[in-house]
Amino acid sequence: MTLLDSPTIDCVQQRIKRKLEDYVDDDLPSSDDDLVSVRMRKDDDLPSSTTTSTSFPHQFTTHFQPRASLFSLPDRIQFFVRMISQGKTLVLHGNPNDKIKTVHEMIHSATGIPVMEQRLIYGGKQLQWEHSLSHCRITNDAGLHLVGRMRSTVHPQAWQVIDDLVSIVCRLCKGERGVCPKSIKSRLSEFLNKTPKDGIDHAAPYLNIFLSSSAPAALVMLYMSPHNGNKECAEEAIQHFIKSSRNALPRPIYSEFAPIVLEFCKLLGRAAAHDDPLYRLCRSSLGSMVEFVKIGRSSKNYDVGSYKKVVIAVQEIVPFVDELASKLSEGLVSSMDPIVSYGPSASDVRDFAAFVRPLRDAIIDQVALGSLIPMHYNHNLHCYSDEVKFLYVLYHDLLAKLQLCLNKVEDLVQKEKGDGGWDQYLSILKELHNIAELYQGAEEYFWTNLRRNKVSLCYLIVRYAKRGEDYKWILEHKDLTDFESRRHLVMMLLPEVKDEYEELHEMLIDRSQLLAESFEYIAHADPETLRGGLFMEFKNEEATGPGVLREWFFLVCQAIFNPQNALFVACPNDRRRFFPNPASKVDPMHLEYFSFAGRVIALALMHKMQVGIVFDRAFFLQLAGLNVSLEDIKDADPYLYSSCKQILDMDPSAVDQDALGLTFVWEIEELGSMKVLELLPDGKHITVNSRNRKEYVDLLIRHRFVTSVSQQVRHFARGFADIVTDEEIQKLCFKSLELEDLDGMLHGSESAISVDEWKAHTEYNGYKETDPQIYWFWKIVHGMTAEQRKILLFFWTSVKYLPVEGFGGLASRLYIYKSNESLDRLPSSHTCFYRICFPAYPSLAVMQERLNVITQEHVGCSFGTW
Repeated sequence: MTLLDSPTIDCVQQRIKRKLEDYVDDDLPSSDDDLVSVRMRKDDDLPSSTTTSTSFPHQFTTHFQPRASLFSLPDRIQFFVRMISQGKTLVLHGNPNDKIKTVHEMIHSATGIPVMEQRLIYGGKQLQWEHSLSHCRITNDAGLHLVGRMRSTVHPQAWQVIDDLVSIVCRLCKGERGVCPKSIKSRLSEFLNKTPKDGIDHAAPYLNIFLSSSAPAALVMLYMSPHNGNKECAEEAIQHFIKSSRNALPRPIYSEFAPIVLEFCKLLGRAAAHDDPLYRLCRSSLGSMVEFVKIGRSSKNYDVGSYKKVVIAVQEIVPFVDELASKLSEGLVSSMDPIVSYGPSASDVRDFAAFVRPLRDAIIDQVALGSLIPMHYNHNLHCYSDEVKFLYVLYHDLLAKLQLCLNKVEDLVQKEKGDGGWDQYLSILKELHNIAELYQGAEEYFWTNLRRNKVSLCYLIVRYAKRGEDYKWILEHKDLTDFESRRHLVMMLLPEVKDEYEELHEMLIDRSQLLAESFEYIAHADPETLRGGLFMEFKNEEATGPGVLREWFFLVCQAIFNPQNALFVACPNDRRRFFPNPASKVDPMHLEYFSFAGRVIALALMHKMQVGIVFDRAFFLQLAGLNVSLEDIKDADPYLYSSCKQILDMDPSAVDQDALGLTFVWEIEELGSMKVLELLPDGKHITVNSRNRKEYVDLLIRHRFVTSVSQQVRHFARGFADIVTDEEIQKLCFKSLELEDLDGMLHGSESAISVDEWKAHTEYNGYKETDPQIYWFWKIVHGMTAEQRKILLFFWTSVKYLPVEGFGGLASRLYIYKSNESLDRLPSSHTCFYRICFPAYPSLAVMQERLNVITQEHVGCSFGTW
């Protein structure tokens, strides 16, 4: 469809045509005044053969010709109308009995100037409509002045600016020379600069001037004009208008531009095409606005509760959703084509999401079912029946195509082939999930389909999930993901490690005061500074860089969770696991240290450090904001777990006979003395029986594992939240993981170090794999104990616990360098670069002796250099 096909633009063309008629005097004799001779009369007053006519309102006929040829009509008077604002003069003819209103209509037909905006002045007086020419003493060759009537608006200058803009566009569309295209841009800037910024109520009427003046249609007409340079001029002007409004105005005011941008979209969609770059810019800009404006049934209605005018109607949003859904559907089909192999574009997905959200929200607000929309919903019951049905059909169509795409992804991933056109699948799935939340059974249907493609989903997450995107919709469904994808999603929640050294938080720490000095550097630092990265150096040691930082993380975490420091206690059944110590208050600063510990753990996860410790399940669940049950305390307190199990499993009659002899109290040892706590008010007088024993066990577990350490857990969570920016993200981090996932991220691999894998991930510099020193080295490593291998690895890389992926999960391959130092020197390392260096020892025995020295626990640290 071309621009001329649009009814809207037809009207605008008529208007602009009338404005262009102000400039038809190109062939007239030049003089001080541009004279336009206009002969107007009723159709039955002149033979049609004597004129060349064009139809105008009020059945008037217009004839343009040289002024002298009209003097042959003695029965009519000729008079001149000087147009003050445009510097032109109209030559009009009429009968002495013609009313002044008729003259106004003649001027309107010739110029397009609305009658209500005209004022005729003669002899210093304004002429009244009901008077005749003779009554006003207008004789032959009389001179009248036409001046503009002030519009009923508080923004007369804005009207003038936009009228000037439209006039300039008219002249350019006509191909007139000497018109400066840059003046359009300057008029737009002037209009934008004067936009009221003190509230929507003032801005909306002001912006309506732009629409009322048909400025969007004029600019689109210029965009479609065949004259050289007009398209570029219009494109630059529209882009400038949209981008400047976004950059210069507050968000609420910018959103009020939505009706204007909507008009641009409609006009460009008809005049150009949906693939036109300018149309796509306008569509994307409109999408960024609709989230912040009132969407309703009609753009002429008002919301009674907020008294806010509906800016965009829902019906005006639907065509964009439909258009973009078709684009996404085409892209999904293309992504399955092995030859084409391109998928939906990021901009189309982004725009689709932008338009779907307000449509979805409007349905939620107005359908008011109080629950999900039934699958067999009677679409005639509510005002949005068509939109409800439309969105449901769209959801099923796109989900069906995505199902086919995921099947293809799974097939190619398993064959290790292909990786194209899939980057927007997750974003589309997210929007379909949002739609599914509207309908009964739709969400369950959505997740059922995804379960069939768990491999594909996990691959897409690891490959395409990006930082800053919202993945809460998938984080809550851990059954659809694996460890690698869950870890990746959680890492997207954590701050990104920066490499800019000028932004790093610098620490210089004495090894003998490791915990205390680390506390001072971390606990008192601005969280924003810590999120910027860390630079670590030990006092009196030359080594710096990432290797030293890895060593510090390992050592400080070992110190924090050392039971001798009274902050945490190890679980009896699993000494790797730790739980907050209820008696930590022996240290007056214990809560500050828990906040410090939360910061350190968050930083360790952020830097992907394996520090060799894991959390007890009860502690982990509290950090996730979840409840603790009996089965969750099995490792932390096996004795209490066993006792509670016996209480719950006992014969009810035995319990009711007070065989247990229990009341609702809890006896604990605190600082060497016994203390009795009542689990309920007056609990010491409430006997445990078969009816309340479950309550007794629940209260006992709650007091033992929640209440007694609530302050410690709260401060640890607060410290963690300092790094991840807020408590909601802190809870989401833990809630999104299984406990075993956190084990892998914090502790590392549970498998024994494989020497063969170690060797496969090692390269050589100065040595060859066939050299005797290399043969001896690996033979010695094969003979080491598991602990000695960990110490050697730590000496070499500052990594004592490998990632879950083993050596393949390290940031780099390992290297053995040949040094030129004396043969009596011990090996050295560059932990930052995963290098170990040693000279060409003369025998296996000498090398064995040197390696035995560095694999002692108290020697394995502090040998590394940068």
